Amino acid sequence: MVPYGFEGKLVEVEGDMNRGLPAFNIVGMANKTINEAKERVRSAIVNSEFSFPDKKVTINLAPAELPKDGAYLDLPIALSILVLSGQLIKSDVANKAFVGELSLNGEIKPIKGIINIIEIAKRAGYREIYIPIKNLAQASLLNGIDVYGVESLQNLYLVLKGQASPRQADTNLSGFKTDYDLNGPIIDHVRGQKLAKRAMEIAVAGHHNILISGPPGAGKTLLAKASASLLPDLTPDEMVEITKIYSLAGLATDDVVSKRPFRNPHHTASATSIIGGAAGPGEISLASKGILFLDEIPEFPRSVLEALRQPLEDKIIAISRAGRKTTYPADFMLVATMNPCPCGYLGDPTHECRCTETQIQNYQKKLSGPLFDRIDMTVTVEKVDNKDLRSDLPKETTEHNVVKNTIIEAIEHQKARYGRDGVFNSSLSSFQVSQLLKLDSKAEALLASASERLNLSARAYFKIIKVSQTIADLVGEPIIRENHLAEALTYRRR
Repeated sequence: MVPYGFEGKLVEVEGDMNRGLPAFNIVGMANKTINEAKERVRSAIVNSEFSFPDKKVTINLAPAELPKDGAYLDLPIALSILVLSGQLIKSDVANKAFVGELSLNGEIKPIKGIINIIEIAKRAGYREIYIPIKNLAQASLLNGIDVYGVESLQNLYLVLKGQASPRQADTNLSGFKTDYDLNGPIIDHVRGQKLAKRAMEIAVAGHHNILISGPPGAGKTLLAKASASLLPDLTPDEMVEITKIYSLAGLATDDVVSKRPFRNPHHTASATSIIGGAAGPGEISLASKGILFLDEIPEFPRSVLEALRQPLEDKIIAISRAGRKTTYPADFMLVATMNPCPCGYLGDPTHECRCTETQIQNYQKKLSGPLFDRIDMTVTVEKVDNKDLRSDLPKETTEHNVVKNTIIEAIEHQKARYGRDGVFNSSLSSFQVSQLLKLDSKAEALLASASERLNLSARAYFKIIKVSQTIADLVGEPIIRENHLAEALTYRRR
């Protein structure tokens, strides 16, 4: 088994040994990493006190037309050779799956994408799979197949011969810390900015994309980072999906990701690092089920921003390369910040803006109309008066607790409406909006008037309804009323 995009592929290791000049060949669309397995496997077998056959050995990796990459197949190749040479018998390995990278001394090293591998083994009908012992924590997330961890080739040999016991997954896990500080800023730490904090509450509750605009020092970045503390706990299925992504990216091989991600790439990041590529998932996938924070979004290359349009709409990213197409999840909430102009002080009463009209227009045009149309909410913040910054921070997280509890209740309303976890108002299609969300007569009239006056696109029209529903959910109202819609309209870019 090998990872292949977000899924996996079954690879069967076949072996043949016959008389002739001693040789060791691997065939079946193997890349350089797998061809180098010949030296790793030979050394691991010898250093584990087994004998390497002095004959012509041929290993075939089937299906032959599937490109294979990585060191995942070291262990099954070694076991195939031990069977060919009579040091193991076929019944020792029958109906069992194996995966792992071998070191020169025979140690079995952890690998990326272990969840993908176990899932494909389970679908293929295997009841047992043997994996590196350091991958066991992630294996605990899956049921329906017996997963055993082994430390070395010699240890596995003893297990297969019934002379040692393998280790099974421990479900009592501490979890993997994602790349935001769990003791980082919370809403209580943001001074002032009542409207912006309200907007962030709505955005997190409904998983809405939000853009915060304002001058330098107004607290945009602090507010965005504080939003991470408002994210709800992961469901079991979401934990599997996120851990799977982080494992594929090589960011977690022996831990379970137990917190929603908050990804904060620098504006110099390449399109491939943001979107993903042949090497694995990018930032938009690593942010799935959490937040992708783009600080000073106009500073990102136009090509990167335009590449966000499809995943913002479809919640997945399809990456096509020569002869290969892979798909990764990209169900992230976009939180972006920007200055009103290159110098940041356009409209600031205390600082003079020194930008020309052309500079301002070019700066603001970096976000195209279609991209803006995919942002559910925009909010403008002003710089907080310095005297308000000197007040002590609250000793208790009162506001944070109230806001987070309200968000959790709103999410429960969405779960009850849609019948399952992980479905937010923002993810509804236009058809689902029409079928599932209800407006009273006054809200209908206000929406019709606003749609004509603001010349809303179809996408913007439905986004306003979805934001309105989240506002209603925050107060436990099943129907969208005029005041809910009116507030949603204040967050729409004019």
